[in-house]
Amino acid sequence: MKRIGVLISGGGTNLQALIDAQKSGILKSGEIVCVCSNSASAYGLTRAANAGIPTKIIRKNADCGGDIDEFSRQICAYMKEMRVDVVVLAGFLAIFGGELLKEYSGRIINIHPSLIPSFCGEGMYGLKPHRAALDYGVKVTGATVHLVNEVVDGGKILMQKAVEVQDGDTPEVLQKRVMEQAEWIILPQAVEKFCAENA
Repeated sequence: MKRIGVLISGGGTNLQALIDAQKSGILKSGEIVCVCSNSASAYGLTRAANAGIPTKIIRKNADCGGDIDEFSRQICAYMKEMRVDVVVLAGFLAIFGGELLKEYSGRIINIHPSLIPSFCGEGMYGLKPHRAALDYGVKVTGATVHLVNEVVDGGKILMQKAVEVQDGDTPEVLQKRVMEQAEWIILPQAVEKFCAENA
């Protein structure tokens, strides 16, 4: 059983998808052992607490003096303390590097709300990929689960799922559809597959 650490920044809907997948047996080769947030007000912390999962808050500015390397070091230290094998970014909006990337190389999984290589890279988070998809006029978008490396959204793709863009979509409507029809489905599936294959 792989020990999973989840990093969040906000509402934690992808974290909830992982918690639900664990309860239903979709996620059975790994277990969520901790959740770390870079925001003290993230509702995902409440979701974790409700599921009995230990949490920690590590903020880049307030706790690390705005230093990315120190931020990465503190997160890495917590992951090691919790004996984490696999790190999952579930709506984690902070950039990190250094020690965390090195220590967990090839073992950090992220979900991105587009079909990479479209609408991805630096600054493409939240509603931005959905707005870009609508501005471009694509008929199909979706979500991608990938490994994290030094390049933003540049790691090996583990799983993708397409979602139709509909007439009259707003970025908010499209974001919700991509979450419901892609993100919440393929993130647990990809994490399970990764944990099973790397057992």
